This record gives sequence, structure tokens and C-alpha cells, in this order.
Amino acid sequence: MSYESPPPPRHRVPGWLGRNRLGVAVGAAAVLVLAAGGVYLGNGRAQPEKSNAANALEYPSPPAGQPVSPGVAVSTSATPSAATTPSTGATPSTAAAPKAPATGWIPVDRATWKAQADAYRALTIDPVPSGVGNLPEFRADCQYSHRLPDDPIVAPGLPGASHMHSFVGNKAVDANTAAGDLTKFTATSCKPVQDHSAYWVPTLYDNATGKPVETTGFRVYYRSLAKNSTGQMPMPNGLRMISGDAKKKKPTPRGATGQFYCAFYGPGDLDGIARSTNGNWPICGGDATLHFMMQFPDCWDGKHLDSPNHKDHVAYGSGNSCPTSHPVRIPAITFDIRYPAKGTPDGYYLSSDKEGKSASSMHGDAFVMWDVDTMNKRTRNCVQGRRTCDNYGYQK
Repeated sequence: MSYESPPPPRHRVPGWLGRNRLGVAVGAAAVLVLAAGGVYLGNGRAQPEKSNAANALEYPSPPAGQPVSPGVAVSTSATPSAATTPSTGATPSTAAAPKAPATGWIPVDRATWKAQADAYRALTIDPVPSGVGNLPEFRADCQYSHRLPDDPIVAPGLPGASHMHSFVGNKAVDANTAAGDLTKFTATSCKPVQDHSAYWVPTLYDNATGKPVETTGFRVYYRSLAKNSTGQMPMPNGLRMISGDAKKKKPTPRGATGQFYCAFYGPGDLDGIARSTNGNWPICGGDATLHFMMQFPDCWDGKHLDSPNHKDHVAYGSGNSCPTSHPVRIPAITFDIRYPAKGTPDGYYLSSDKEGKSASSMHGDAFVMWDVDTMNKRTRNCVQGRRTCDNYGYQK
């Protein structure tokens, strides 16, 4: 089944996902419900639309003593210009040697961000058709694009310097990709085509054969994790983010946080009916296959598109607030990844941890670039307006 169309109605959430940021305890009996394309927690009774899948993920609190600001007014710092005329080419020209992309603290372009923010504030929410849910989210449904040992965020300008990554979205991405390239070469494996972003994760390999196992469904949600949308702003173009830790080398036994889990649209054992010999990977029963979910921060400092560790310019909110150090509330990206594998006794390994053969090093990268009008409209109607949207707008 492709993620290009709304999935069937039920999808259980792993019990190890713990306690969500809104304080709702999530147990092993919880159900992750995908109704009309929206994802939220349920218990088999009426389906409460005010919750969602990202709420089931661990959501760290700010460090002790770190102040927070409820729905703060946005900074007027900016993103890189997206004024370059897009083309539909899938690969950049090789006429000239590529210039190494910038790294470290990358400042935003103030004028460009101010223009986007002003345009966003000027928008009014479109009339909502009957039957639209109230999950504050929109999405991009993506398919596997390509595989390279490159990482344009962590190792920009250094082809082959990374472990192997599996890319979805922008088809031209490699080690030399800079923000402007995402607007020049816009061929994508995602819908809608107005999403020029690139998303990637370490490649999953079958331990018995050494062959890669590529995703058959990669859904990227942009959503609100809070109970209200006060101060909500759109995602700035050129923002780079990382979720997870590629250097983490810990076992992922049954019930561990951050493991792959078994999922289909009905009852089943999320930890698998059995485990791989090393205990780190589930073996799925019935029609279930391997899945992974990860969540990115939803607060931005309003000043930088990247930072030296690729994390300090963004932060996780707490409750309905962002830290005063990161006052701009942006949509929270959540990866929902499905693999065409059921699990085996030999298990799997990630390119980021071939020796340890656990799932703990699973991580994701997002290099954000959307058509600005589309990003603004989706954020205003769906996230700010707290309505369920799919790839193209309101989802009926």
C-alpha cells in the first residue's frame, strides 16, 4: 500500500512511545488512528480528534530553569531567498565545480523571512467544508528516491563522507546541495509537488543478505503539538533539522524506547510475535510490517537556519509554550516510515550502526524548502486553523 492515498482507519501506536507532551498516558493498548488521513490516539471508543500521533512520541521538557514563552510573536529574522526560478530538472548542471555549502551557524535572510511572515499574517483562513476533522496538520506523502553516502547537513560538500542514507523528496540532493539548489531542481518523490524539501534516514539493511530495505511509505506530517495555535508561524525555507542520534549504540529489546515496531491496521503485537536472535528487532505477525516514527522540534530561534550541531537553533516546546530562547512556533515535522519487511531471526542493521545491529542510532534529517505561498496557506488553514489537511488542503 502506498502512502499517497489515505491509509485504512486504524494503526496501533507502540506502548514504548511513553507519555505525550499533553500529559496523556499512552499504554500498550493505545491505538494510533488514521482517520481521513489524520493520526491521533484512541482507545477503541469514540475517536477524539484533539490528539494526534506526534503526541504519543517522547517530548522532552526544556532544561531546568529554562524560561518559556507562550505563543510569542515571531522574530523578523529570515530564511534564504527562494527567488530563484524553479525548474523541473532532477540533476544539477556539472558545468562548474560545486561550491561547498555553508555550515555552522547559518543566519537567516531577514528581508525574506519578514516578507514571508507579513504575507502569512495577511492571510485569512479559507472557509472549511463540512466533514473536515480538527487535527491541526498537513502532510507530504513521499516515496523512496535515491541512496547515497552523503549528508548535505552534517557533511556538506563532502561526497562519500557519510554512512549510507536513503533519501525521499527532492531527487537532486547530494553532498553539495545548498538551499538554493532545492528551488532550482524541483523534481520530487513527494506529493504535493510544491514540497521541494529533502528528507533522509540511515539505510536499513537485511542482516542475512546485506541488501538494503527501502521504505514503501514515507509520510511527513507538519502539525501542531499544542492544545492551541497561539503564535503559530509557517516553516522558514532553508531550515535544517536533525532528530535522533546517529552515534547512539544501545540495545533495542522488546519494549525499548526508539525501536522499530510492527504495525498494520488492526490488533497485533507492536513488539512483534517474536524477536531477532539478538533481540533488537521485532518479527511481525499477520499482515504487519516494520515501522518507525520520529518527531522533530517545533520551536525555532528565529535567527538561524542551522547550528554547528544542527540542533541548537531549534528546540522542543513544553505544553503550549516555546522557550524564550526559541520563541518562534513552527509546525512540528513527524516522520512516519513504513518498510516492506516483517522481521527475521537474523534481524537488520542500520548504516549508522552495522556492528551493533540495534535500532538506537535511527535518526532523520529534514532540509526544508516549500513553495512559500503553499507553506503559508497550509499552515494558516490547517495548523493555525486546527483543521485536518492532506497533501492538497482540507481533507474531507
